[in-house]
Amino acid sequence: MENKVKRTNVFVEMGFPEGRVIGMLNSLLEGKLLSEIEKEKFRNLLENPAEFLADIELGEIASLLLKQENSEEISLKENVQSYEIYGRSGIEDGAINQMNIAMRLPISVSGALMPDAHQGYGLPIGGVLATRNAIIPYGVGVDIGCRMALSVYDIPEDFYLENKAKFKRELIAMTKFGAGNAWKGKDLANHVVLDNSLFDEIPLLKGLKDKAHGQLGTSGGGNHFVEFGIIEFKEDVTEYKMKKGRYLSLLTHSGSRGFGATIAGHYTRLAKDLCKLPQEAQSLAYLDLNSQEGIEYWLAMNLAGDYASACHEIIHQRMSKAIGAEVLNKVENHHNFAWKEMVNGEELIVHRKGATPASAGTLGIIPGSMTAPGFLVKGKGSVSSIQSASHGAGRLMSRTQAVKNITKKEMKQILLEHQVELIGAGLDEAPMAYKNIHEVMKAQTDLVEVLATFYPRMVRMADDGSRED
Repeated sequence: MENKVKRTNVFVEMGFPEGRVIGMLNSLLEGKLLSEIEKEKFRNLLENPAEFLADIELGEIASLLLKQENSEEISLKENVQSYEIYGRSGIEDGAINQMNIAMRLPISVSGALMPDAHQGYGLPIGGVLATRNAIIPYGVGVDIGCRMALSVYDIPEDFYLENKAKFKRELIAMTKFGAGNAWKGKDLANHVVLDNSLFDEIPLLKGLKDKAHGQLGTSGGGNHFVEFGIIEFKEDVTEYKMKKGRYLSLLTHSGSRGFGATIAGHYTRLAKDLCKLPQEAQSLAYLDLNSQEGIEYWLAMNLAGDYASACHEIIHQRMSKAIGAEVLNKVENHHNFAWKEMVNGEELIVHRKGATPASAGTLGIIPGSMTAPGFLVKGKGSVSSIQSASHGAGRLMSRTQAVKNITKKEMKQILLEHQVELIGAGLDEAPMAYKNIHEVMKAQTDLVEVLATFYPRMVRMADDGSRED
């Protein structure tokens, strides 16, 4: 793919319109050298496309060039293709309406809606959509590669309870939250992800490397957290070398920070310029994976995912060292991403926006709220869910509704009842703003098997409740 990016730059310089035309030229030249003779031929094609309509190789491209100036809006399918909805009674109509529109895209092949689903932008949160050779930036989401990571420590529950002040001190010292916040000076982290050549090869990424470096190992705002909790295995899980018991653990939730958000915004704008959809579907604008923009976004998305993983790795390494713990087990899974997967015998692009991969045997973490338990799960590989599960409890109230309807006194009381110490966070993240995690889990027993239960005990979030990176 990297070679294709370099080759398509030549077509851009020649003046070919970005998008499907360049994608077709790339496909035509697969395995061939772009000689001076070929370049001259393509220049003639660009200047006089009508003369190439009968050409066996270039006729379709010529026709497309002639239509570019008067491009028409892309039509949606008339009918909504059927898809599975898990936990329908707990999902708002707005989320289902968004999923229905997504299923009418001409590129959509199959989909599913998870029980934590709620309305978002473009694809609903909790939406899973499989498409044919196309990627939807807003189907991935703004926080590319957002994920959960769990470290199970060799520290018993009693030791944590006897030393809570020490754990609180390290939780504050080893984490950084909030919009735009970054590490500086001696606290800056380093990671091999910053050596990726794409920072030099893709123009957009060149100006983002310094920001990415500063925010490496930070957690952002909104519903992102770093928390200590107790994970309980009610029986031995020999497959993952875990014995029955209760262990102190660290659970983190965050994504690719400002780096990923900038990538998402840039390629969403490009997609909307190139892919003219009806008003109700404009946030689902997609990029052809054979086009320069599609190739670049795919590469940038994967880099943002690697960057998000590196952030978690650094947080967990720093915390383990600070508290002197041995990690008995580590589990990580991500959402807000797109994968190339085989679906019914065909390779498709599977978007999981706020949905956890749950192929057979795949481990994942599904948290509740800051007071509700989370669950370590093993996927069952359900075909009807496109091998997916929920990524959490899902919001019951919007952020605005939560701030209007929940008081500080109510939030303080529920934290006290569940023995949770909170550092930071606003009322928009109050436990009451989220769905009942037990109902969500009950709706997906066919999708995952629960291996252990995680109980939050000390939760760190952005002090100001900020969201944007």
